[in-house]
Order: sequence, then structure tokens, then C-alpha cells
Amino acid sequence: MINHVGADGSPGAVSAPNLGGVTSTPAATPAPSSSPRTSPRVVIVGAGFGGLGAARALLRRGVTDVTVLERGDSVGGVWRDNTYPKAACDVPSPLYSWSWAPNPRWGRRYSEQPEILDYIQRTAQEEGLLPLVRTGTTVLGAEHVDGAWRVRTAASDGSAGQTYDADVLVLATGQLSEPVVPRLPGLDTFEGPAFHSAQWRHDVDLTGKRVAVVGTGASAVQLVPGIVDRVGSMTVFQRSAPYVVPKPDQAYASWHHRLFEKQPAVLAAERNLVYWLSERLNGALVGSSPISRPFLAALKTVWRAHLRRQVPDAELRRKLVPDYDIGCKRVLFSNEFYPALAQPHVEVVTEPVTSVEPTGVVDATGRLHEVDVIVWGTGFAATDFLRGMKVSAPDGRTLDEVWADGARAHLGLTVPGFPNFFTIYGPNTNLGGSSIIGMLEAQADYVAQVAAGIRAGHHRAVAPRAEVWDGFDREVQGRLKTSAWAGCDSWYTDGRRITTNWPGLVQEYKDRLAQVDWSELEEVS
Repeated sequence: MINHVGADGSPGAVSAPNLGGVTSTPAATPAPSSSPRTSPRVVIVGAGFGGLGAARALLRRGVTDVTVLERGDSVGGVWRDNTYPKAACDVPSPLYSWSWAPNPRWGRRYSEQPEILDYIQRTAQEEGLLPLVRTGTTVLGAEHVDGAWRVRTAASDGSAGQTYDADVLVLATGQLSEPVVPRLPGLDTFEGPAFHSAQWRHDVDLTGKRVAVVGTGASAVQLVPGIVDRVGSMTVFQRSAPYVVPKPDQAYASWHHRLFEKQPAVLAAERNLVYWLSERLNGALVGSSPISRPFLAALKTVWRAHLRRQVPDAELRRKLVPDYDIGCKRVLFSNEFYPALAQPHVEVVTEPVTSVEPTGVVDATGRLHEVDVIVWGTGFAATDFLRGMKVSAPDGRTLDEVWADGARAHLGLTVPGFPNFFTIYGPNTNLGGSSIIGMLEAQADYVAQVAAGIRAGHHRAVAPRAEVWDGFDREVQGRLKTSAWAGCDSWYTDGRRITTNWPGLVQEYKDRLAQVDWSELEEVS
């Protein structure tokens, strides 16, 4: 049974639907109920930036029955898992941080993994979020039965875990949490250590070893310089050359820290400047800015000068020229990657990897590259938003079935027929040129507004109307057709659909989620 939700958040009739689903005037936050309700039970899956931010937003809106389920042994998400050498963020830390938790003591502009993880864990403790987290808990699936979500889990040792009942279910597992290793013939026959960059083997000593690095994406651009001076030789297998531009990094000295602490406006000014610059890049990538072409042309000029300055060998430079337009895949920032590739004990192979043998890696020409260690820098299953979980609606439909032709969600958050179900960092909410945390904060507050409406007694179980969901998807996919990302295959795409990226500015997304438009939702029972 489905009933529309009124503009004040209460069940009732609704005005004629907005088929676009995205341009209605935002409705006011529901008024408090005259009879207080107990807090709805909320289960959040994932304890990274997204899940912890959602937990804090819920607490601040008076929703206190919150449980965060985390498969790892601590909070931190990708910043707990990715511990490879030189792992760092490619967005300046003054912006890549929660807006409500500025950090005046960042060690450098582009912080490395240990410092970011420390920031997440310290902030979670200060905000009282750690007691909400259940670590070592893998979510297997969830089904909506008897008016609530029943969440099945497994313990870290694989045994059956506790079952959790929830009125609101939030998946905050992210887009970059499930490592991918290509299924190549002979993969299991390799005699030496082989591991993904996100599952780094710190027990493997690379000193003097012959190392193969497969992939030249964002992780490899950092780890290759991180290990190049240790290894005996390195073979880098490049399927597609990235655009690599200078990284305007710097260490923050003690005087920076004193200044940021005594004058918080200075740190805020740097954050705002980086945000403004990143929004110009976002506008250029989505094609919505009149300066899109000149901006990207200028960026390409910077890349070309960077390559020529850092790689003196013409043949190597030729290998490092991308075969697609700039912006179609993520632009990478590094001052060390090109010089690492130019070292005499490093070889760049542009032939595809076709198989693995006990002693090495075979390319498409049949050449065997003998190595001692293989590092897979082959990315993540970014379009697999469920990460193996089976999520079933009250009518028995699974989210896998709904997303058979590619994942999509209204505002990147909600799906028709799946009551009180939300995805943080869900479909079409990734960015090509800015900090994702601004998007996560907008999503967290939207979820908290809906949960607060449940607490106030205005509704029990809501989901977007089908025509709203469909209209939003048509708009997003239509806008993405003119974006830079439409020009090539990348981890942004799933078949013909771009399922990961948002086709606008961060500010537009924040504005659209700032207040829940209750006319877009309907009661599901």
C-alpha cells in the first residue's frame, strides 16, 4: 500500500507530481509532533567518512538509536585499508575534512594516509561516535519484513553474526571499498607474493626484488614512487596512460599551525579558496561552464609541460601520452610519478597483461616478464554499490534486480519501494575534481531530516515516487552525455551508463538536498 507524503512531512494527498523530480520548491522541515515518539532504530553499514558523518548528523537531530556496522577492526574506511607506501589524498586537507571539524594541525596540504586515519578516529572519538560502532561485523544482506529492516551479519571469523532490526537502513560502503584483481589465466599459479594495493603486504620485503606493478591509476601514481628506490627492478604495466599534473603540495610548518589555531579564518580561507577552484574544475568537467574548453585546454598544456620537463626520453614520453581527452578519466596529481618511471631500472609496458605464470606476467605479445612480486593497482568495483549484499524490498524485489541495467537512486540516495533505505556515496554522487566530503555531508543531513520526521511521528516508511526517481535519472544521464566523462570507458561507467558521477557542482547538490522535498516521497507499507 502506498500513500503520498504531504509537504509538511505528514501522510496525505499531494499536489500534481513534478515529473522531473528535482526542481520543486523545497518543503519546510516537518513541524514537531504533539506526542513525542521514541527514536527510530537506524543501522548504518560502514564506518568511514560517510557512515560516521551520517551517525553524527542523526545524533544532532535527536535520533539517538544508531548502530554502525563495520567489517574492519576499526573505523576509517578506505583510509584504514589503503596503507601502501605514499598513500595520500589528492584533494588538499583543508577541504578534504569535515566542515564541522577543521584541523589546524595538518602536517601538509595533501595529507598522507596515517594522518587522515588519525583525524577520522580522533574526531569520531571526540564526537562520541565510537560507542555506536560494531567492528568485525560483515553485513550479508537485509530484507524488509513486518514493517522493519532485518539486517543479517557475519562475524569476522565467518560464523553467523547478530541480526539487527532497523526502521532506517543506511548503506555507507562507498564506491572505492572493494578491490578488483583481474581474473587472468594462471593467476593462482604465481610462486611469489601477489597482492592488491588496498591489501598491502607489509611483511613482504621489496628490497632488491623484481616487482611488477599492474595499473597506472590513482593508487599506482603514489605507490610507484613510494617503492621505486627500494626495488631491484620494476615493470609497470599500463593499460591506459593517465594525465598527471603538478601537485601543489607543501609541508605546514609550526608557524602555520599557530596561525591556523589563533586565526581560524585563515584556515577557513584556504578551504574556501580550494573549494572555489575545485568548483571551477567540476564545472569544466561537466561542460556546464562557458570556460570548460579553455579551462581543460589550459590544464592539458600544464600536463604536457610537466611531462616534457620530467621525462627527457622521447620514447618513454610517447608511451605516457593518453589516448583520450583530458578529464574523461580522473586527472592525477604527482610530482614524483614521471621521474620514477624515468629511472633506468624501471620499464613501462603498454601491451595488455594476458596471463600469469609461476615466474611472472605474460603480455599480449607472449613475452614473459619474470618478477618476484606482483602488485595489483587495478582499482575497485566502483559500480558495485551493494558489495555482495542482498537487499530485498517488502514486495520481495531485490536491489540487484532493480539495478540490473545500472545503479540509480533519487538524489543518489533513495529507491522506489525500498522504505527508509538510503545509500551514502551512492549512484551518481562521485566527483571528478573536488572533495567528496561535501557531498557526504549533504547526504547525511538529508537522511537525518527524514529520520527526524519519523521520530516526530509524521510518517513511518518513505521512499521516492517512481516518476520522481525516473525523472531524476533521466535528467542526470542527459546532462552526463555532454560531460567530459562521456568520451571514453572508465571506472565511472557501467555499460552505457555513467553510474558514479554527479553532473554538476557540489554547491548545486548541497542546495538540492538542503531541505527534504516531502512531495517527492510516498509512504510504503
